[in-house]
Amino acid sequence: MINAYDDRDGHIWMDGELVPWRNANVHILTHALHYGSSIFEGERSYNGKIFKSRQHSQRLIESGNLIDVPVPYNVDEIEIAKQKILEDSKLKEAYIRAICWRSSGEDMGVASQKNRVRMAIAAWEWGAYYGDAKFKGAKLDISKWKRPSPETIPSFAKASGLYMICSMSKHVAEANGCSDSLMRDYRGYVAEATGANVFFLKDGEVHTPLPDCFLNGITRQTIIGIIRKMGIKVNERHIHLAELENFQQCWLTGTAAEVTPVGKIGDYTFEVGTFVRDLTSAYDSIVRE
Repeated sequence: MINAYDDRDGHIWMDGELVPWRNANVHILTHALHYGSSIFEGERSYNGKIFKSRQHSQRLIESGNLIDVPVPYNVDEIEIAKQKILEDSKLKEAYIRAICWRSSGEDMGVASQKNRVRMAIAAWEWGAYYGDAKFKGAKLDISKWKRPSPETIPSFAKASGLYMICSMSKHVAEANGCSDSLMRDYRGYVAEATGANVFFLKDGEVHTPLPDCFLNGITRQTIIGIIRKMGIKVNERHIHLAELENFQQCWLTGTAAEVTPVGKIGDYTFEVGTFVRDLTSAYDSIVRE
């Protein structure tokens, strides 16, 4: 049995120091716990090397700027810290979580400028995010919740608070026997899963939602690059839900999800075919270069 995440051996990097895992705590009046003032990155290492590590570090800083949680370290310093905790973990295949948050301090209302921003990085072993769905094809529910307009939230920040409707959607999906949930955007177009981008194949061309109100994932960008090198056209566009009836294959992409085929979304079914299998192999080769 795997221990709970607060009860493990090893260390977590916090504010420049390696802290024993069980002692990596914050005060109950931490601003981020009450108001969601935090940003994070999820990354994977393969053979001891974090894939696109600097891009993740840069995005962390950009997310902090978007929600006024200025990251107190630059890219080079974050890279050193991630490598330090990865080496300390002695893991070659690992998931790395970097997080920055407004801590406890003089402010405990909505405002938090008097509270310093803290940072922590942890690494742990984590297999396939969707379990055997990575090979058999995931089953997705369709969420009632929609990704909000960029006029209401900083859509392009990887901010913790923006994931609350994702958690709610995934809870319902799991209760319905699904791996995840497909979310639409505020206009009703297909957007993404709760923590992964979505792609479709139709008649030899790939279609994927235009990321104009949700995160343009680093894995998403990598997959688009792979597909275009294969000489296959990628259409980034608005997709109506009814179009799913005519798509032949579907898959999810993300740091945690990697490349996961989808067999069903609501009442729509898809072939778990050779294209997605080949794409998975191509991605696995790139991350292990």
